[in-house]
Amino acid sequence: MEKIKSSKLNETLEAVAWGVLLVWWGVTEMFNFLPAGTGAIGVGLILLGLNAARSLKGIPIRMWSTMLGILALVWGGVDLVGSLLRPSFEMPTFAILLVVLGVMLIGRELIRNRTE
Repeated sequence: MEKIKSSKLNETLEAVAWGVLLVWWGVTEMFNFLPAGTGAIGVGLILLGLNAARSLKGIPIRMWSTMLGILALVWGGVDLVGSLLRPSFEMPTFAILLVVLGVMLIGRELIRNRTE
């Protein structure tokens, strides 16, 4: 019975997160004056917030959406810094995302191997 209740709660959390994500996407499309990167930062916060809510309710987090949330935050942060500070060099956003993703995958495996 508890597993069914947990599954239903997870479905509700996912539906709410999708709704918030779509609203946020619409807002960032309507208001072009928002700085570059704010859309991706919002998506990252929504995905990480979904997993935080799961964790608080005793539902296992989803590693994939957590990793996507972190990547979105990094992507948005790099774009935001680039648009606000206007550095004299090109920000290698894609390369930074690849490095972050690689570090997260390696870290996940190291943590997984320690717990076994």
